[in-house]
Amino acid sequence: MKTKALKLPALLIVFLAIFTTMAAKAQTKAPWVAPAAAQAVANPVTPDAGTLKAAKALYITNCAPCHGEKGKGDGPAAAALNPKPADHTSAALKNETDGSLFWKISEGRSPMPTYKNVFTPAQRWELVNYIRTLAKPASKNTQAR
Repeated sequence: MKTKALKLPALLIVFLAIFTTMAAKAQTKAPWVAPAAAQAVANPVTPDAGTLKAAKALYITNCAPCHGEKGKGDGPAAAALNPKPADHTSAALKNETDGSLFWKISEGRSPMPTYKNVFTPAQRWELVNYIRTLAKPASKNTQAR
């Protein structure tokens, strides 16, 4: 009886060690690249003051906790995440197509959730437009207020 009692904790420790190792390996992922077909999709939503304002509200509530209010990847939850959230003001993000950003918002990748069942397609395109404003200097035409 004593042997069985000792085996259970030992098995639990082995399981936790394996799971922790697998989780650590899963967090060191390859670069996140959207499929070519997704990259080629054009944004059908033209940014305007109204859609940017609505997208900013969505961003602040849903994206800023990780990406930060200014999109630098420094939100309050960012420190606990691996991989770290993307910097929406970075050169790498500026070089991504709107279709790529739309796909990433839609599909998600741990620790980022998928938003295709949370936001409508129009809202996701509006978020792409809003994210684009984070990398630009504020102006009357591009910055949501």
